[in-house]
Amino acid sequence: MTAKTFFIVILASLLVVSCSKDDCDIEPNLSVDQTQLAKDIATLDAYLEANEIEAEEHPSGIRYVLTRAGEGDRPNYCSTVSVTYEGRTLNGNVFDSRATPINFPLQNLITGWQIGIPLIKEGGRITLYIPSVYAYGSSGIGSDIPPNASLIFEILLFQTN
Repeated sequence: MTAKTFFIVILASLLVVSCSKDDCDIEPNLSVDQTQLAKDIATLDAYLEANEIEAEEHPSGIRYVLTRAGEGDRPNYCSTVSVTYEGRTLNGNVFDSRATPINFPLQNLITGWQIGIPLIKEGGRITLYIPSVYAYGSSGIGSDIPPNASLIFEILLFQTN
């Protein structure tokens, strides 16, 4: 191996190690439309009050009910999580659910999950009330999730890697 090749291999290795560590320390993107966030929070708070749900308030604006904290590892941004879940709109329409565990890289999921799932450990169960700006925003998804729809997710975290 030439000195140049050796240097490139060492440099690439250092970049991979440093990037992967830094990537795991990344916080979810909270740069959102503050006007829409305020509307979303008002809508979520009205929903919670009307349904007599006592939820915790995350600084991001997400509301959540921690049913079970869990034990073991807590996921981070670089984790792959194994979960079951049900996703609903505030009017109760179920748009997605998974009864058997499925694996997702947390960094590939909506910001609301990136914020909410690390609040629990393996075996934990949480209900997330996610403002639209941390879900699918002003675009929505097809006919199932309209634009600016705040969402509810019930999530059970089985495992984190």
